[in-house]
Amino acid sequence: MPTSNKRPSQAALDADREIVVALQDIPGYVPTNPAYSVEALRERVSFLNLSEEAEIRAKRAYEVAREQAIEAAKGVHEMVKETKLQVLAQYGSDSPVVHAVGLKQRSERKRPTRRTSSAQ
Repeated sequence: MPTSNKRPSQAALDADREIVVALQDIPGYVPTNPAYSVEALRERVSFLNLSEEAEIRAKRAYEVAREQAIEAAKGVHEMVKETKLQVLAQYGSDSPVVHAVGLKQRSERKRPTRRTSSAQ
């Protein structure tokens, strides 16, 4: 059993599949350990194929769910922005209610100061 969790490269897996096919063409191949027989290798390759298909399906489902979550987040953000505008329109820009929606009151804004130009 491999001790690493690292996945073999696709090129290595393709080469392994070719070896399994080549072993099927060797009539005298009878391993001393039956765990390495052609039938066991074919079962393992079949399991690998099913696992890769399941992985593809899971990735596709993840991508769909991610897109739905992104669209839902955009929708919520746009609704909150529009709600802030509705609060401003209903209560006015200097109402204490605007703090509840995260805006500043008009009276809290820093007033511009007049710059005096020093003529020399």
